[in-house]
Amino acid sequence: MPIADRMIARVAAFAVVKDMFEEGRRLKAEFGADHVYDFSLGNPDAPPPDELRRALREIAASEALDHGYAPVTGHLHVRQALARRLQREHGIAIPADLILMTVGAAGALNDILRALMDPGEEFVTPAPYFLGYESYAFLADAALIAAPTDARFHLDVAAVDKALTFKTRVILINSPNNPSGAVYTAAELSALGDLLHRASARFGKRIYLLADEPYRRIAYDVEVPSVFAAYPHSIVVNSFSKELSLAGERIGYLAVHPEAEDAAQILAAAAAVNSASVVNAPSLFQQVAARVLGSGVDVSAYRRRRDLMAGVLEDAGYEFTLPEGAFYLFPKSPIADDVRFTQLLKAERVLVSPGRAFGAPGYFRISYAVPEATITGSRDGFRRALLNAHRERP
Repeated sequence: MPIADRMIARVAAFAVVKDMFEEGRRLKAEFGADHVYDFSLGNPDAPPPDELRRALREIAASEALDHGYAPVTGHLHVRQALARRLQREHGIAIPADLILMTVGAAGALNDILRALMDPGEEFVTPAPYFLGYESYAFLADAALIAAPTDARFHLDVAAVDKALTFKTRVILINSPNNPSGAVYTAAELSALGDLLHRASARFGKRIYLLADEPYRRIAYDVEVPSVFAAYPHSIVVNSFSKELSLAGERIGYLAVHPEAEDAAQILAAAAAVNSASVVNAPSLFQQVAARVLGSGVDVSAYRRRRDLMAGVLEDAGYEFTLPEGAFYLFPKSPIADDVRFTQLLKAERVLVSPGRAFGAPGYFRISYAVPEATITGSRDGFRRALLNAHRERP
C-alpha cells in the first residue's frame, strides 16, 4: 500500500471537496461560466476594505519590512493590538501573551485541539458542523461526537449533556454557524457554561469550551455574544478570512480566557504545536491585519444575497430557516437522500453540498458568497430539481 492505512479514509473524505471544485470547473468549461450556478464553496468574495489595500501598500513599501522568521506566537505589537480589540468585543482584558497568531482559523483549531487532547479523548460539537472538524479530529487522534441541535439549528444543551462522557475534553461550537447560519444566543451559551461547570466536577477534570468564530462579524440584526462571559475555561478561535476577505492569506489567531484553568500552559502548548507544524503565521499579513482591526467587508452585500437566495428558494417551495449570520443557507432536502438530491440539482447545473458532509443528512448547503447573477440565474434549476425530486418519491 503506497500510503498509510489510516490515510485512506481521509483521502476519500477530502475527495468530496476536491471533486465539487473539479466538477464546477468541468461544467463551466462545457457550458460556460454564466450557465453554471456554483454554490458549493464558501469562498468569501466581498472586496477587502480600502484601508487594507492602503496598509498593504504602505508596509510593502517600507524599508523596515523584514521577511525573516517571526516570533512563534506572533509579532508582539500585533498581539497587543488584537488584545485591545478583544477587550472591546468580549468585555474582559486579555493579555497579549494569551494570544497566538496562527495560519488561519484552521491552524488555530489544529494547534489547540492537539494542545488540549490526549489520543482517544473526545470533543463534542453540535451538528450541523463545519466539515473540516472531522479532519481536525483525525489529526489530533481524537473522536468527534456530534450532538443534535434544535429545529432552528440552535444549541440543544440537553443533547450536549447526553453526549458527554468521561472521555470528553472539549466542546467545540461554531457561531455564526457554517453551514446553518445560526447564531447561538447569550442564554444558550450561559446554559452551556453551567453544564460544563457541572460536568467538569462530575468527571473530575476540566472540560474546555472552544469557540470557532470566523464569521463573528458577519451577522444580521443579531448580537454574537461572547463565550468568555458564559464560561471562563474558554478559548476563542478566529481569522481574518471572512471579515477582511483574506481567506488565501491564512491569518488567524486563538485567545485563551485569562481565568481558564492552566491558561498560560495551554497557550504554551498551542505555540509548541504551531512551531512544530508551521513555525509562525505569515509575518506580512499579521502586520497588515493589525493596522485595520476596525475595518471589515460590507456585510450588507451578504445580507442582500441572503435575501435574494431566500426568495429563490421560497418561490420554488423549499423548506429552510433564514440564517442569522455567515453566508450559507441550509435547506431541507425534499427527499431523504440528500446526496441524490444534489445530483438532481447538478443535472440542472446547480452545484451545492450535501448535508451529510456537515453531519446533518437530509439537508444541503448553499453558499451565497457568489455574484447576484448566479443566484437569479439558478431560479429555474432549483424549481425543476424540486419537481424531479417529487417525481422520484415512492
